[in-house]
Amino acid sequence: MSDVALLAGLRRMGFDKSEMSVHGFRAMARTILDEVLGVRPDFIEHQLAHAVRDPNGRAYNRTSHLPERRKMMQTWADYLDSLKVGAVVIPFGKSA
Repeated sequence: MSDVALLAGLRRMGFDKSEMSVHGFRAMARTILDEVLGVRPDFIEHQLAHAVRDPNGRAYNRTSHLPERRKMMQTWADYLDSLKVGAVVIPFGKSA
């Protein structure tokens, strides 16, 4: 799916370009997975297809952590489902 299609979907859902972007959802997920759900950052980075830094350099890092990433994505889905059914959400004020 192209970036344009994803942006068009956001606009149809009512998100103005000053409110949210596709990358904004990725950044939000990255932050919540780490700080709220306690997922190891290297699992998150692999899932987001970011190059994972390691002491030996990328050339020697062939890990994919698929079982852990599956668990992480289920944890993320469960978290989103909990928000839908009334979990405590901390509201953020709009910045000027």
